[in-house]
Amino acid sequence: MIHTDLVRDIASLLRQHASVRPGRLAFTDSRRSVTYGELDDRTARLAVALLKLGLGTQERFLMYLDNRVEVAEGYLAAPRAGVVTVCANPQATPAEVSYMAVNSDARIILTDGERLATVMALAEERTSITAIIVAGEFDHADFPGSTPVLAYEELLAQSDPTASPDSASIDDWCWMLYTSGTTGRPKGVHLTQRGCLWVVAACWAPIAGLNEDDEVLSVLPLFHSYALVLSVIGVAAVGAGATLLPKFSPQEVQRRMADDVVTLFPGVPTMFRYFLNFLDGSELDAPHLRLCVSAGALMPAALNTEFEDATGILLLDGYGITETSTMVTMNSAEGSRVPGSCGLPLPGLSVRLVGMDGKDVPHGEEGELWVQGPNVMLGYHELPEATANVLQDGWYRTGDLAHRDENGFLIISGRLKELIIRGGENIYPAEIENVVIACDTVQDVAVIAAPHPDLGEIPIACVVATNRGGLDIEQIMAACRSQLSYFKIPAEVLEVAHIPRTGSGKVQRFHLQEAFRDSHATSTNGVPA
Repeated sequence: MIHTDLVRDIASLLRQHASVRPGRLAFTDSRRSVTYGELDDRTARLAVALLKLGLGTQERFLMYLDNRVEVAEGYLAAPRAGVVTVCANPQATPAEVSYMAVNSDARIILTDGERLATVMALAEERTSITAIIVAGEFDHADFPGSTPVLAYEELLAQSDPTASPDSASIDDWCWMLYTSGTTGRPKGVHLTQRGCLWVVAACWAPIAGLNEDDEVLSVLPLFHSYALVLSVIGVAAVGAGATLLPKFSPQEVQRRMADDVVTLFPGVPTMFRYFLNFLDGSELDAPHLRLCVSAGALMPAALNTEFEDATGILLLDGYGITETSTMVTMNSAEGSRVPGSCGLPLPGLSVRLVGMDGKDVPHGEEGELWVQGPNVMLGYHELPEATANVLQDGWYRTGDLAHRDENGFLIISGRLKELIIRGGENIYPAEIENVVIACDTVQDVAVIAAPHPDLGEIPIACVVATNRGGLDIEQIMAACRSQLSYFKIPAEVLEVAHIPRTGSGKVQRFHLQEAFRDSHATSTNGVPA
């Protein structure tokens, strides 16, 4: 059953909750909480402030800070102002966040004291950035510069919430999240209120049972679509509550589940593996927990069973991607679940499995997964060719391989794309290759995925040395640490004689994976796996 009453503009949903449950806590972090009465008021004030600062229709507002209440408010203010909220990984390096700011043409940046120096330096280079807003305490005197630096709370206090236009259509471009492309450059994905709320209405509300009585404990990074749609939009749409933690810690999750009223815990498979290891056979103390859900990476059937047997808590998993506002399929507590399957397509979505000949494959055979529905993205930001390659006649071509059984349950079996998923974090080989190839002792490079028992996959850099005395491993790793987020840094460097390629120059990664399996790297240096 689709909860169609939820598929409407965010502003009206917030006004409704402010009227019906004004004192109900909506979002909480380690610093503060906000009720629904306050959330309606504060998001309206932020919308007015952004417009007063000169942000025009569908111009971009970039957030670069840890999980906290202000991030939720920033997302929810976008449709009220008719602007587009962009969210960067708070762990992104200056080079990575600079690319997102430039590519999105962000005019205003919301950050925190920890990252303010990075944003100030960026603003000095980019005259298009007209204002910096800082959440939390900071000292103005420490950050002189030509770009105005404004305190978040002062800005809201000076705004009139009744002036919020609340005029954006639910089909307008509203949010942009970055995912990585095969060229190695992150791609901005254009998402709408309708698309994200459809996932809430067709998945999180009816299948996961998300409702106004739920308390969600969210450690999911809010720059991911999974967290945006479930932990922010889903929570706000149904009038639930969410506690936002900046990172996953099994100890802290257990403490919160024992001490607080936590009814729903979303995570990625790696988190559930680490949580089981932390419990180490002891009983889970979570008196109010009714459900765990997993997405972001494929859930091994054995891990799902082990978690449910050890905790007595139902763990539902599904398959989703940023380009479809997250979820495409989901397992359900009702009826049977097929081991290893990511479930059935959400109501309102059409799914095809297409073979190399462009024809639909029969049940049991592998094909590329195509999706059609109201949750499919509008397109990639300023990439018309890339958009046309994946959006064809209303269908989104995922690049993922799958097959389905006679009852329609989907099993993801591989990827046409060269995506590496490390603990739920997406990595494309080209992102790492572009950094490594710039090192002066590297002649050629290809990055492959190696299996890992807890993280699922880890990146391995296969490198051909120049003829100038061998590889400088420390130089390679230093370059990666300075230019890449921690999860993209190769876990190991493997020196190889050559990179196998096809006649057209494409890397034959399976040959490198075979070589990796057959022997250990001759030299290694990297982050602990």
